Amino acid sequence: MVKIYSVSLALGFIGLLAVILGGAFVENLGRDRGDASRMSGPIGRSVIGGLVGFGMAGLSAEFSTLDLSWQIALLVAVLGATAGVLWANHGSRTDSRSDAGPV
Repeated sequence: MVKIYSVSLALGFIGLLAVILGGAFVENLGRDRGDASRMSGPIGRSVIGGLVGFGMAGLSAEFSTLDLSWQIALLVAVLGATAGVLWANHGSRTDSRSDAGPV
């Protein structure tokens, strides 16, 4: 299961980097078209949040000092994925799409 958690975390991290770096690149060009965060939409952000949450929670449970069984570690990973999806959805709803203001 550690390999599954690792792959999930790596895919989520790659997706997160793509959204962040893609958004920064498009912002530097001064265009809205092609923005990775807008193209991925709420579903894409939820998938990225779920992958990162699943991978991080699963690896944390597997390498815990409590010596958890793989079933409990999987349950913790699923709870982490749920928390990641909920956090990504919360961030999507409360995003104002505004900067700090004129500098």
